[in-house]
Amino acid sequence: MDETQGPAHKRDMTRRRLIVAGGAALAAAGVGAGVAATASAGESAKKASATPSGTATATGEVCYRLTSETTEGPYYIDADKIRRDITEDREGIPMTLRLKVIDSDTCKPLKGAAVDIWHCDALGIYSGYEDLSSGGGGGGTPPSGAPTDAPSGTPTGTPTGEPTGTPPSGGTGGGGGHEEPTDDKRYLRGTQLTDKSGYVQFKTVFPGWYRGRCVHIHTKVHVGGKLTDSGYEGGHTCHTGQLFLAENAVLDSAKVAPYSTSTTERTTLDEDSIYPDNGAEGGLLTLRYQKGRIARGVQASLTLGVDPDETHTGTG
Repeated sequence: MDETQGPAHKRDMTRRRLIVAGGAALAAAGVGAGVAATASAGESAKKASATPSGTATATGEVCYRLTSETTEGPYYIDADKIRRDITEDREGIPMTLRLKVIDSDTCKPLKGAAVDIWHCDALGIYSGYEDLSSGGGGGGTPPSGAPTDAPSGTPTGTPTGEPTGTPPSGGTGGGGGHEEPTDDKRYLRGTQLTDKSGYVQFKTVFPGWYRGRCVHIHTKVHVGGKLTDSGYEGGHTCHTGQLFLAENAVLDSAKVAPYSTSTTERTTLDEDSIYPDNGAEGGLLTLRYQKGRIARGVQASLTLGVDPDETHTGTG
């Protein structure tokens, strides 16, 4: 399955209860008077909501479904960077990503699960694959042949003009099977082990966009393995998914350098072929940032419901 195909078949499980703690923790994280930027693909930005998918009760409990499985994409590199801060030298809007992993059957947190994340930089470039990435813009490290002149104005929700840069092997939007790395860089990639409450937290930057895909973050959850000198080894992958960012937040980011220098055609959340259009269940993050001041930083969070007994590698 390539990255432009739709999500893998999702099991229709009975909704179960859990206590949602992530939102309250992020609200106390010191982002000031924030704005929630989460919205499903069918909602307008004005109807954005910080509430996860499901029905809330008077006690604060929310029913969750198993989080959607999606394709791995061509740019995965095995969990060899156990770290919280994955920014390295990348410029961009600071972002803290906090994920909670729970057993979708029992709703109990999974302790010691390895969570990978990886995503492109502000100009659509993936570490390890700079020669294959299809980003472009006026800063950072664009691929060979990418333009360096900044566009006029701000990108809108409707793509216009011709795409720039060289698309990845296998077609637009990161299609095709797994690609072998072309360089030894590893920025914006990392792995963390969940704590006793099922949480991991990463320090990164708000992702940019590249040809054929909306703004997104890749993730995997591994269980049954162990930490070694070479990284996390053994066990199996119980979840492969993608995390998505609401359109109004992406448009806000596009006003800030270096995102504003991108000349790459942008695919919206509604147009994306991977996003399953089902809100938090499909990987849509809850985002919080100061209105009009997204450059100061973004807090992102989501609860991932996984089945630790299943294997989902996202490779078709």
